[in-house]
Amino acid sequence: MHPATARQAADRLEREPGTIRQWARRYQARVLGRAGREVVYDYDDVATIEGCIWRGDPVPPTPEDRDELRAQLGRAA
Repeated sequence: MHPATARQAADRLEREPGTIRQWARRYQARVLGRAGREVVYDYDDVATIEGCIWRGDPVPPTPEDRDELRAQLGRAA
């Protein structure tokens, strides 16, 4: 798990912070806590959501399902 705020994730994924927050809400991204007023997400989970959207694949419904998808994709590489 790599912690990242919406702004940090947006910078790394070349998206807008609002897009990251929408995805996090829509797909129940894993929340690790708060940094001041900002929510801290699991960057790996958010990046997996982004990858599914980019590829046109369905986004797995839970963070655990996305963990499993990352493990499968890692074995395939």
